[in-house]
Amino acid sequence: MADGKPDLTGVWETRGYTGDRQYGLDYDVAQQMPAGTRTPFAEAARLKNLQNLRKDMPLSRCLPVSVSFLNLRSVTRFVQTPGLIVTLHESPNSPHRMIFMDGRELPKDPNPTWLGYSVGHFEGDTLVIETRGQNDKSWIDTGGHPHTEQLRVIEKFRRRNFGNIDLEVTIDDPGAYAKPWTVRYPLTYMPDTELIEYVCTENNKDVEHLVG
Repeated sequence: MADGKPDLTGVWETRGYTGDRQYGLDYDVAQQMPAGTRTPFAEAARLKNLQNLRKDMPLSRCLPVSVSFLNLRSVTRFVQTPGLIVTLHESPNSPHRMIFMDGRELPKDPNPTWLGYSVGHFEGDTLVIETRGQNDKSWIDTGGHPHTEQLRVIEKFRRRNFGNIDLEVTIDDPGAYAKPWTVRYPLTYMPDTELIEYVCTENNKDVEHLVG
């Protein structure tokens, strides 16, 4: 960029931990979660979500997903300016995100929303984003892991070369997990590509059959 910071502008594909072209369809953060991290609350919620065949997953019901979930399952366009970064998502069911880069602080007592409130800054060549204020209606992943409104997410995007970003996402939620932990996965640049319109409820014939 003109200010010397790395330019993340463009369309990026997340392959998640599985490397699945379809946005990491079965990504479970437990694959990178240290032992003893889940509290009894989180373990009970996760088991319930798995035992009922994930019928209450917001994704299946055309509802937005959490920031951590979105990073695992999306084709994303970054629109970058010095004071604001906007991310546009092809999937799943998610509005745009606004990451404020103008030095403002996060709200002290935010009204919880699906994607919360995000501020960012650069540490060297790494974009660091902090998000708070997410509601507790979404899941962290497809593995049924819950979160509370205490969730704090730290994302670190480092563009190590033209076609690749190394992404680290730290999940810190003392309401559900005994300690923070970090998941890591790559983003791949998608040249000569535009986002495809995604309307989840259009011709959706699944919801009436989600009985668990």
